[in-house]
Amino acid sequence: MTDTAPEAEALIERRGGAGVVVLNRPRALNALTLTMVRLMAAALDHWERDPRVTRVVVRGAGEKAFCAGGDIRHLYELGRAGDHEAQLTFWREEYHLNERIRTYPKPVIALIDGIVMGGGVGVSINAAHHVAGERFVFAMPEVGIGFFPDVGGTYFLPRLARRAGVYFALTGLRANAGDALAFGLVQTFVPSARFGDLAAALEGEAPVEATLARFAANPQPSELMKEADEVEACFSLPTRDAILDALAGAERRGFAFAGPARMAMLEKSPTSQAIALRQMALGPSLDVHEALRVEYRIVSRVCRGHDFYEGVRALIVDKDNRPQWSAPPSEAELDRYFASLGADELTFPVRAA
Repeated sequence: MTDTAPEAEALIERRGGAGVVVLNRPRALNALTLTMVRLMAAALDHWERDPRVTRVVVRGAGEKAFCAGGDIRHLYELGRAGDHEAQLTFWREEYHLNERIRTYPKPVIALIDGIVMGGGVGVSINAAHHVAGERFVFAMPEVGIGFFPDVGGTYFLPRLARRAGVYFALTGLRANAGDALAFGLVQTFVPSARFGDLAAALEGEAPVEATLARFAANPQPSELMKEADEVEACFSLPTRDAILDALAGAERRGFAFAGPARMAMLEKSPTSQAIALRQMALGPSLDVHEALRVEYRIVSRVCRGHDFYEGVRALIVDKDNRPQWSAPPSEAELDRYFASLGADELTFPVRAA
């Protein structure tokens, strides 16, 4: 395949033994578009058949962000215009890409420096290897815009240590590199100044694991991990109200994480949090295909609901930060988000073994 032009939204080229993807919208914090999804998917298809490519490296252009998420404003505008099919085309192809990265037969290495949120998490945390620099800032902030933690969050968040994934899903709060390493979100920390050298080394033929080990360093210790017992106790509870009560008690007992976590939860969509809690309960028993299939069921309903549009309006469009959320859903209402789509279920391409 030919290399992409310098102005392309994702730069695609082979460098030595590495297929290299650079997310290339730095002014938009590399926010993910359908064009980027399609460029990456085509590159992965091509490189799977290219014996010269032994690994794939994904990076973000600029120093601020790896990828700050999907292009939410565009998806909002599509939905407001009633074009749900265009919305679902993006999410369907994005989830296909997430599955492709998760199951790719050659190692995929995500070099994550700067902001990584939402859709950016999908094209990095689903990789076989994740490397954080000191500018690393992770969040799954979807419940703050009336959405839910998708892009495989149903699969990987409940598998994090000490219920940290539930904490991230319900609060939308951020993690630094120390947090990410401590709770198992990433495996390797490399100082930002060495990212260029690491990327160059990955173009060679040395085993990926050995190359990453050669560059690995220790990040600043995680402050959140120091209170992990209490994090786990609070976020093991089954309902939003129970978690909020437990956080209030933890705050009274002097746990530093509890007050900010409780305040963050109170600001977010109760419907989104109910969905996220159900995802976290289901996720440990699902493989990645079924997890993404569940997320496609949810998004097919969320894009026709209220809270997503109200959340984006309040936080991104009008920026009044005063969303008027729907009342918490009943169990029957929550069940409907997870119900089968029948003929419209998400399916995955069948590939030769």
